[in-house]
Amino acid sequence: MKPKLKIDMVSDVVCPWCTIGYKRLEKAITDLGISDQIEIEWQPFELNPNMPAEGQNLQEHLAEKYGAGPEQHQQMQNQMKAVGEEVDFVFNYNDDMKMSNTFEAHILLEYAKEFNKQTDLKMILMKAFFTDNKDVSDREVLRQSLQEAGLNVEDAINRLGNKEAQKEIRDQQNYWKNMGVNSVPTIVFNRKSAVTGAQPVDIFKKVLEEAMNERE
Repeated sequence: MKPKLKIDMVSDVVCPWCTIGYKRLEKAITDLGISDQIEIEWQPFELNPNMPAEGQNLQEHLAEKYGAGPEQHQQMQNQMKAVGEEVDFVFNYNDDMKMSNTFEAHILLEYAKEFNKQTDLKMILMKAFFTDNKDVSDREVLRQSLQEAGLNVEDAINRLGNKEAQKEIRDQQNYWKNMGVNSVPTIVFNRKSAVTGAQPVDIFKKVLEEAMNERE
């Protein structure tokens, strides 16, 4: 029996294109009927590692980081909403929306991996941020998300203060940066080939078929 195809999804919780990329990849996997032959692991990437604890107004943040004015900001929001509809994901934007620090979310995603709940928690956090406009650095929001994913809330929250767990996330981020990952989503197939960005479903199908054929 051939081994499963390992897919590493290098991404951040607050990256809209990571959400779209995953949903399109998921559709490609479902359409090809290969769900049982795929193993997905989420890898950490902080879009804003220096984001302060209190976060930053999203419009302000985009203006500062990309030089995006209100018009571009509105255009981007409309685009995300439309693309979201295609993959059955709701992007709700408002003027008070904040960009969050995601370091602790990544520690919890690493914890969730031990219980095969990584994808569940990732999607819950993405929905919390984009659909419900919640601050995914807020411990209460993190607690609710863990509970929704069916994880041991206290056990997971205790992991946040663990120096080893913190170091592991930093080491993993450095590993992927050293591998040349500088934008997300970056989707790596069996650690041999990679695709960046939220590609169309048909492209993902082609890449998946090639990667499935190349398995040992």
